[in-house]
Parts: sequence; C-alpha cells; structure tokens
Amino acid sequence: MSMPTTPVVPPAPGIARIVLEHERRGVSLQIALRGVLALFVMGTTILLPPSSGATWCAIVAAGYLLAAIALTVWLRGGAPSAIHWGWLGLYVDLLALSAVCLIADRSAGTTWTAFVLLGGFFLLPVLAATQLDVRVCVSVVVPTVVFYAIEAIASRESDAEPWASVVLRVVVLAGVGIAAIGLTRIQRSRVTAIQGLVADRTALLAELMAVTESERRSMAEHLHDGALQYILAARMDLEDARELADPNAFDRVDEALTQSSQLLRSTVSELHPAVLAQSGLAAAVAQLAQAVAQRSSLVLELDTDQWPPDTRTGNDLLLFGTARELLANVARHARATRLTVRLELIGELAELTIADDGVGIAPGSLADRLAQGHIGMNSHRVKVESAGGEFRLDSPPSGGTVVSVTVPAVALVTAEPQSAR
Repeated sequence: MSMPTTPVVPPAPGIARIVLEHERRGVSLQIALRGVLALFVMGTTILLPPSSGATWCAIVAAGYLLAAIALTVWLRGGAPSAIHWGWLGLYVDLLALSAVCLIADRSAGTTWTAFVLLGGFFLLPVLAATQLDVRVCVSVVVPTVVFYAIEAIASRESDAEPWASVVLRVVVLAGVGIAAIGLTRIQRSRVTAIQGLVADRTALLAELMAVTESERRSMAEHLHDGALQYILAARMDLEDARELADPNAFDRVDEALTQSSQLLRSTVSELHPAVLAQSGLAAAVAQLAQAVAQRSSLVLELDTDQWPPDTRTGNDLLLFGTARELLANVARHARATRLTVRLELIGELAELTIADDGVGIAPGSLADRLAQGHIGMNSHRVKVESAGGEFRLDSPPSGGTVVSVTVPAVALVTAEPQSAR
C-alpha cells in the first residue's frame, strides 16, 4: 500500500511580512510628507528670512533639503535595511526644524520666521505615524512637543504673545501627537488581525486540499479492516459449506454478512450522515460515537438527554463534523479504553464534550502536528471560532483528553412531529 501524501499548501505569510508590506506603503507617505516639510522650511527661509542669522538658516534649510533627497533615494530603493531603519530619518526632520527655529528666534521681535516655522512641527507626529510602530511614534512625538514648547516660550516675549496662546498651541500639538500614537496602535492592530485572517484562510485552504484524500483513506481503512475481512471470511465459509456440507458454515456466512452490512452502513453514515437530516444531531452523534466505540473496543458513556431530539440548529453540521474529527483522533491516537460523549443544549448555546482516558496531548504537540501538515483539529477550531464559538482542549492531571466545543444555537428551529399514517 502506498504511503499517503500530504498536500503541498503555500505557507501563510507571517506578521513580519505583512508589516513589511504595509511599511512600504507608509514609506511612500513619509517621503511625500518629508518633501512638503523640506520645501516649507526652505520656502520660509527664502520668503521670510530672519533679520539675524539668515545665512545660517539658509545653510541648515539647504542641508535639510539635501538630506531629504538622500533619504528619499534610500527609501525608494526598497532595501530591507531602508525599511527597517528608515524611522531614523524622523530625527533628522526634528533636528533640522528645531535648529532653524532656534536660529530664527534671535530675530523673533522683528520677523515672523520663527513663528511660521513652528507650524512645521505639526507634520512631525503624522510622519511618525507612518511607521506602524508605537515606540517609534512615541519617541518622536514626545521630543517634538517638548521642542515646540521650548521654541514657543523662547519667542513669546519677543512676539508679545500671551501665555494662554502658547499653552493652547502646545496643547493642540500634544493632541495631534496623541492622535498619531493612537492611529499607529489602530493600524498595527489591523495588520495583526489581517495576519490572523490570512493564517485562518491558509488553514482552511489546506483542509480543502486534504479533505478528499483524507476521506478516501479513511473509507479505505474502514472497508479493508472491517467489511472486507468479513466478506473474505464468508467466502471461505461458503467454500467449506459447498465442499464439506458443514451446516455450521452457513451460520458463519450469515454472521459475516450481517457484520459486513453493519460496518458498511456505519462507514456510509460517517461519510454522509443522512441520519443528521432525518433524526437530528443527537441521533447522528450517538450513532457515530457507537460506531467508533465498537470499532475500537471502547467503553462508551453517551449522554444526549439534554438535547431535545426534535431540535435543529444552524450549527448542527459544524458540530457533527467536529465530533467526527475528534472521535477519529481518539480511535487513532489516544490508546484509550473509555470514551465519554456529551451533547447539551443550554439556553442559546450548543455544547459538545468528548473525553477519553488515553495518553493525552502533550503541550506543543498540536503546533508540531500543524507544522507537519496535520491540520484537521486546527481547521475545526478555526471553523468553531469563526462561527462565534469556543474550542477548549485540556489534558487533566488524571490523564486523557477533554475537548469542549461551544457554539451559538443559531436559527433554532423545532421540527414538527410527523403525523402517523
């Protein structure tokens, strides 16, 4: 028999890759804003030159313009180092603007250069917000507000500006900085959420690629190890009856064919649970649990009393599929002797609990199995959580495994009893 192959599934992009992609978009905005700021500084020193230190203001503004061009070329290259260290350019913006303001402050009483340049500080928090890094944003916003306050206080007396005006301007800039920090947090959380959605999508894609092979392999194992063996035995007994006229051989043939039909019905029921539509979730889960317990020689404790037999919910198929996966794991991996299955309807919640006394699940084993391509249980966890439910797995100190699945009992419908004919 050929070994089953694991479908090749493209890996889910990690958070670093997603953040990098969004940071590249932020770089474009950062370059544009830096260009606006550099032209603003250069234009102010040309159109509103200070009466004292105009040459030094022009030199600093020109140097900043050249630095902005160099940063643009570096960042436009898209190298990983540029994306990773591009935030250092924010301090170039802050230092250049602060230096020009300090030089222009010496003529604050005679020109408006310093006062106009202070407006450029309001662009710095927005520049910092493009980094998607709260720490970087805070490290830029705090000194920006401090330098702005120092510059405003230094020029207040020369401009004959009241203290209330200075305080209000500082408060507004602080508000812009806080908004930039909050925006950075929101954008980063969105990127993290996108990464989670991409991982879930990849897991579901992997399940879709694997489901056909898994079902065929499961059906082949059930037929080969169960019904086929009984049919072969029946054929041998039939030959004995024909050759030896052994009357007991006919009884054995009848028993083998009876067992084969039961196993075939069980396999068909697991693959296509017609009983789920006809008799409801409780009957379908009970039949499934009994088949697994019989096939694996498990002592079954079944409790579906808290689930009304005529009840249907929108998540019945989800619960049945999850029960099938969990019971298959018990049969294949748990090496258990006892199996407990409980199905309850508690208010507007449906709860399925499957427990065994087997070897349990070691911490980290699920992650290891997922990395090896075994995505069954994880894919069902994703489905349950996507439906607004909760998937809990526990290995108690006493041993074994307990899995509890709780989902909303959506679209609750009570089937009408059929009239007797």
